[in-house]
Amino acid sequence: MKNKNVNKGKKFKNRDLDWLRFNERVLQEATDPSNPIYERLKFLAIYSSNLDEFFKVRVSKLRQIKKVAKDIRHPLALKPNKTLKSILKEVHRQQERFGEIFREDIKPGLAQYKIHILELSEFNGNQRKYLRNLFTQEIQPHIRFLEGETIQVDHFKDGSAHLVIHFKDSDTPTFVTMDHPDLGRFVEVPDRKGSFCFAFIEDVIKLNAPTLLPGESIKALYTIKVSRDAELYLEDVYQGEWIQRIYDALDKRQDGQPTRLLFEGGMPKILQKQIGQQLGLGKIDMVSGGAHHNFSDFFGFPNPLSDTNLFYEPFPPLESVEFKTSKNSFKVIREKDRILHFPYYRFDHLENWVDQAANDPKVVSIQISLYRIAKDSALTRGLIKAMENGKEVTIFVEAKARFDERNNLDWGKIFEEKGGSVHYSFPNVKVHSKILLITRKEHGQNKFYGYIGTGNFNAKTAKLYCDHALFTANPEITRDLEQVFLVLQRKVLVPRLNALLVSPYNSRLGFEHLVQNEIDMAQQGKEASIKIKMNSLEDLGMIEWLYRASQAGVKVKLLVRGFCCLIPGVKDLSENIQIISIVDRFLEHGRLFLFHNGGDEQMYMGSADWMTRNLDYRIEVITPILDREVLQELKDILHIQLSDNVKARHIDKESNNVYVKAGKSDKKVRSQYEIYDYLKSRSAL
Repeated sequence: MKNKNVNKGKKFKNRDLDWLRFNERVLQEATDPSNPIYERLKFLAIYSSNLDEFFKVRVSKLRQIKKVAKDIRHPLALKPNKTLKSILKEVHRQQERFGEIFREDIKPGLAQYKIHILELSEFNGNQRKYLRNLFTQEIQPHIRFLEGETIQVDHFKDGSAHLVIHFKDSDTPTFVTMDHPDLGRFVEVPDRKGSFCFAFIEDVIKLNAPTLLPGESIKALYTIKVSRDAELYLEDVYQGEWIQRIYDALDKRQDGQPTRLLFEGGMPKILQKQIGQQLGLGKIDMVSGGAHHNFSDFFGFPNPLSDTNLFYEPFPPLESVEFKTSKNSFKVIREKDRILHFPYYRFDHLENWVDQAANDPKVVSIQISLYRIAKDSALTRGLIKAMENGKEVTIFVEAKARFDERNNLDWGKIFEEKGGSVHYSFPNVKVHSKILLITRKEHGQNKFYGYIGTGNFNAKTAKLYCDHALFTANPEITRDLEQVFLVLQRKVLVPRLNALLVSPYNSRLGFEHLVQNEIDMAQQGKEASIKIKMNSLEDLGMIEWLYRASQAGVKVKLLVRGFCCLIPGVKDLSENIQIISIVDRFLEHGRLFLFHNGGDEQMYMGSADWMTRNLDYRIEVITPILDREVLQELKDILHIQLSDNVKARHIDKESNNVYVKAGKSDKKVRSQYEIYDYLKSRSAL
């Protein structure tokens, strides 16, 4: 099927439509029979959760921009109406596929383990009797009815499933909403055949429709799901005077308004119209779906068995030989640069280092930037301990980390109360870097120890996200890190940098020079190559540089997990560019940049994707890899991933998501498993 996010003659794919192609790769994992059935169910939950956020943020943004006069939004080159129609068409196609996967793959797969998700029509007499009693005792007290003037958007909890009552003598909808009891979304239903049966809680409500409103004549109940917008994060894409002009034009905009209504198929059009009017939604914002919505709840689907075949085989996190055998992490880092890779390695190697620093009398100060703070962790406890032990602790808290704003601000208050020096967001700039700098008094002088990562300081996500973490005492890097923290504390406006690439100061220019160097090499007839791993590729300027590199004969290989606006394989433009994407059991999150450099390879690692916001409007830190052993290890990992022929997809002109297939004589390479084995063998040395 052709993807219409690329038109003939265009040089760039539409970001939002290509993001939907990424989410389709998640959906593909739910169809893969090599994945255990509960993992396939989890991929449906991930797909649903991703799509919810997409509507809250990206679709909300397009809907709001649509309200702005064209003369204001013209320089942004936006066509919101056309884009919205294309989005909804693609979402509808994927949602139909989603339903097929659930009905034809997931439910039969669960049934093989005698686990059944029952539909309303499948309840037998005994189950109906049980569910009527359960409804009366534990569900009905939590139900609320909303109609007419009593309807407020706040009544519709974002992402929750609700129902609409259609009365026989009226087309005016009455909404049924509830505060979910402890039962959760899924209700266990008794079964005498040795099976485990579960029902959706909305089906239990439908079953008991006659008792909802005694005396009323109810024709039918339909499930709906309301998606509401998030804050308008225009800064993610656009900056400068146009931002203010758009905000001024939208000064009457209300946050939290509905962006989409997903309704059960078969709902009469007259009822659809009434609901749209009451919620302020147009026809384009209303999408027909199945009888059940909000599949992100499958993250919590009950597991009645202890069968290990339901899940992936465990990957016990590895221990770093160096950190494990020494009780002094400072000594380990001082000897040479160290690299860890999560989730393959234990995250507590980092937490233990912070704890050591908190108790070390030679440690003078700890400085750290926190983007998404865990609600409670050994790392935050270590920072608080350092404060209590009289260390000078400076913490930069990003108050605008999307969906984590409240939690981050709460932690900032805690750190302040404990005596930490807390700094918050810059105007119009997010701090996305993941950096730590510890100052230790050694031989009468201050010695710096630094940490630069691609992932958040978060033990929970470190079990799920593939990231890289550099520990270093190299003064070339740590001196630059000190400059970055001076900027974060607003003690200097512009950092003096020698080694690091730091957005928004020198990262774009640094990357341009690195690409230009490969172009120069190719034009001299020398070998030239660029290999990059990132989450997203959107910046048109950097894409143009890659096009120039391809035209000069530079061999470019890209590993892009998410959306990618570059179009590969176009003659005389990008024929030397190959792109793959990997979606597997862990979320690929690291960023690596490898340049051939005439044989003296240069590698960089850090927090920035090649997106305009990461290069120009966020504080990001990208470090050169100066230690040759560390460089080789990262290079090995990158090459393993670029060789994946099990979970990799070709990203072609039309983003068709075709799997990379191994040749008849080729070894099958599932890169995340190969990397684990590679690191396990190194840990055993």
